[in-house]
Amino acid sequence: MDFVHDCLADRRPVRMLNIVDTFTRECLAIEVDTSLRSSRVIAVLHRLVAKYGKPDAIRVDNGPEFISRALDAWCFERAVKLLFIQPGKPVQNAHVESFNGRLRDECLAEAHWPTLARARAEIELWRTDYNKRRPHSALGYETPAVFGARARRGLPPSAGAAAALIASTHRASVAEAVNVN
Repeated sequence: MDFVHDCLADRRPVRMLNIVDTFTRECLAIEVDTSLRSSRVIAVLHRLVAKYGKPDAIRVDNGPEFISRALDAWCFERAVKLLFIQPGKPVQNAHVESFNGRLRDECLAEAHWPTLARARAEIELWRTDYNKRRPHSALGYETPAVFGARARRGLPPSAGAAAALIASTHRASVAEAVNVN
């Protein structure tokens, strides 16, 4: 989970809360607004837990929204580990940092949105494209959405259980494909 900053055409600031599943590489949410406090971060997490289940852990930097008592309490109440990267070490949150770079290069650098509503709509279109139309080499050239759906199929909403099952299945299928060819 991380933030990216940009601005509208009239130079008003825009913040994006990006939440990426490190196992499936899916971008689960990009929350876009001019200000995103810890209460908004928690609201987004509530939505995601209702849809995907509770994560085992959330990796974040040391930004004010992430070190808040409210987020700490939310994680504690749900037995979700809050993992902080070391200050100045974004490589410790590499999946989301890589995602942020793609978002900047492919979406934000090209855009000059006149309104916040337009920014939200276009960023959501980009997020959908990222999840549903882009195969990822680490996922056996499946899209994050396909890989994520397969990981969650028939399992209780637990990222840990899904990760263990799919990782072992994926490794076996890759090994089998290598041996066939």
